[in-house]
Amino acid sequence: MSMNSISSNDSMSRTVEPLDVPRGLAGVVVTQTALGDVRGREGFYHYRQYSAVELAQSRSFEDVWHLMFQGELPDAAQRSAFTERTAALRHLPDEVRTALPAIARASVLAGPLAGLRTALSLFGAARDFRPVYDLDPDRRRADALAACAVVPTLLTALHRLGQGLEPVEPRDDLAYAANYLYMLTGSEPGPAEARAVEQYLISTIDHGFNASTFTGRVIASTGADVAAALVGAVGALSGPLHGGAPSRALDTLDAIGTPDRIDGWIRERVLAGERIMGFGHPVYRTADPRSVMLRGIAQGFGGPLVDFAVQVETQVEAILAELKPGRELHTNVEFYAGVVMELCGLPREMFTPTFACARAVGWSANVLEQAADSKIIRPAARYVGPVPPQPVPPVAD
Repeated sequence: MSMNSISSNDSMSRTVEPLDVPRGLAGVVVTQTALGDVRGREGFYHYRQYSAVELAQSRSFEDVWHLMFQGELPDAAQRSAFTERTAALRHLPDEVRTALPAIARASVLAGPLAGLRTALSLFGAARDFRPVYDLDPDRRRADALAACAVVPTLLTALHRLGQGLEPVEPRDDLAYAANYLYMLTGSEPGPAEARAVEQYLISTIDHGFNASTFTGRVIASTGADVAAALVGAVGALSGPLHGGAPSRALDTLDAIGTPDRIDGWIRERVLAGERIMGFGHPVYRTADPRSVMLRGIAQGFGGPLVDFAVQVETQVEAILAELKPGRELHTNVEFYAGVVMELCGLPREMFTPTFACARAVGWSANVLEQAADSKIIRPAARYVGPVPPQPVPPVAD
């Protein structure tokens, strides 16, 4: 593209009068998608034409991954081929494997999610990922499959290296969730734990145009490669307002401690204007369907932690209804996600990275959809600084 055409496009963009929009683009429709939607007033969300919760209850992670990438649930032959293909992609190139100890040392305080940004970028370079603008749909999809398949390998390796342990090589014979737990702990998980984590992962693959998904699509709209888009999405997820709450919700349970402290502890914080981690959602105006499903999974395990969590949920919702009448504030996905992951043996510092394993599939599906549209996302901003042009002051002597 010539400089003249660039100048012309920039000039045209400056003549467009910006529209008044809500802060944070809340509720603004920015594109069309066939991947799914969130209907917050109904407490419902879906992947393509299927309820996401029903998929989590009845299908495997690989089935839903296939749905997001291929547009349909697989039959038996497709399931077998897809599972075999994605399992074979879990292994790391030597260039990435040898660099992981240094990445883990550099990110030991920030954690595996910070290390993932570097490791994913290196993986894309090692696998010769090219700009999606230059690729046909099959190659874009191949790059996206490869990236999604190694995210669990990268995250578990970075975590273990940060703990002074050796990474555990992936096993091709284990399903996605079971293999993730195996690489994380070094032991093959029980079927109940593997299925619980799988259901959590399925339920968090995609969830509308959240900040990280939108970030990934903006990067993809420039024609950049799949790894670049995913690194940007991970960066957005790392912000505490987006992806950091599952462990913080458990920290709330720890801070409350016992049932007799629930009322006083919660009231004090609500009256002080503090946020109660694990409660409230910017989209849902009724119960978060993910939380409802995960509560059922947690109750299937049972035990003191689950009983206490249910007590806290009941009392917190009653207190919030009393102190904030007219507002619908219920548990969100993070509250029982933390409980389920704790019961399945995941360390708390791996709660948000586990979320990233699932969301990488949703991000990638969005990247592939965005790559099919060559229009760059280029919004406008309303300038509110000092009135220009003003004379540039002379250099002081």
